[in-house]
Amino acid sequence: MADTVNKTLDPRVNRRGFLKGCTMAAAALGLSESMVPKMVEAATSAQRPPVIWLHFQECTGCSETLLRGAHPDLANLILDIISLDYHETVMAAAGYQAEQALHDSMEKNAGKYILVVEGGIPTAENGIHCKIAGKTAMESLEEVASNAAAIIAYGTCATFGGVQAAKPNPTGSVGVDKLVHDKPIINISGCPPNPVNFLGTVLHYLTFQRLPAVDSLKRPKFAYGRRIHDHCERRAHFDEGRFVEQFGDEYHKLGYCLYKVGCKGPETFANCPVARFNEAGVWPVAVGHGCIGCTEPNFWDTMTPFYDRIPNVKIPGSGIVEDADRIGTKVLGVTAAAVGIHAVVGIGKRLIKGKSDSEG
Repeated sequence: MADTVNKTLDPRVNRRGFLKGCTMAAAALGLSESMVPKMVEAATSAQRPPVIWLHFQECTGCSETLLRGAHPDLANLILDIISLDYHETVMAAAGYQAEQALHDSMEKNAGKYILVVEGGIPTAENGIHCKIAGKTAMESLEEVASNAAAIIAYGTCATFGGVQAAKPNPTGSVGVDKLVHDKPIINISGCPPNPVNFLGTVLHYLTFQRLPAVDSLKRPKFAYGRRIHDHCERRAHFDEGRFVEQFGDEYHKLGYCLYKVGCKGPETFANCPVARFNEAGVWPVAVGHGCIGCTEPNFWDTMTPFYDRIPNVKIPGSGIVEDADRIGTKVLGVTAAAVGIHAVVGIGKRLIKGKSDSEG
């Protein structure tokens, strides 16, 4: 396996980094280490799957995050696994040459290429709010999707319309699956998403010749099957009723739970606490900023104000995959009793401890 890896890798990616990347992806997918050699074999095949990457209404932050992945260099790693035939941000060609590259790949690889879409698709006024090469985003998506083997909607804009879909959504921005209904689609949401989730999806596709299992929102269950709240390092503080009351207070400095200052972890499904970002070992909550729920549909409307606790929120039972399927489409407002109970239990424990200490 080592010889195969060394012979097929771009010189910018060393064998150790490549194996580490495959191991990371296997872990994210919930696979055992025994699957790593199979993933490596699939990833180092001479037949790299052709990929066409389209940009529509977006800030390019999803691509930027992927390009800044490190240890291993996820950008180079992914580029070794796929044949990126068209990507407006990173390709050298421009204008006519870029369009020619797009159409050449579509013709040569009809029915075989993976289409990655970054950005929302505006539909208002016949889609005039986003045009490339004289065609609207709607027209480009329809044309390129028609011969794609599968589609990956990358980022919350491509999956759910993104911030431009916030009310009143003047451009009529929507996600890919609102317009394409006859192709396998997988949604990797997040603003931005974690590059590991993209890598895991691609390696799963190469290894098993199919996309990973998805929830009701077409998100891969390996990445979006549990609530952030359930594997957050601050969860113990929540259970004990220890909350930050305002940013910068002593409880904030002690790393207490951020729910009261707006953390949307109890309503958000993602693997941020586990995968973290760019292998820096941190994610927003770890550095003191609450989750804003960016992996959820319409988060700009349903999760705001970002720094206020959402009132009357039910924190559902187990947070397992079935919960993601059942409640992942919206924030459920029922009762704040769960938070109140946790707080009371925590206070009660401290009172009992104080009484015992005084009696002693």
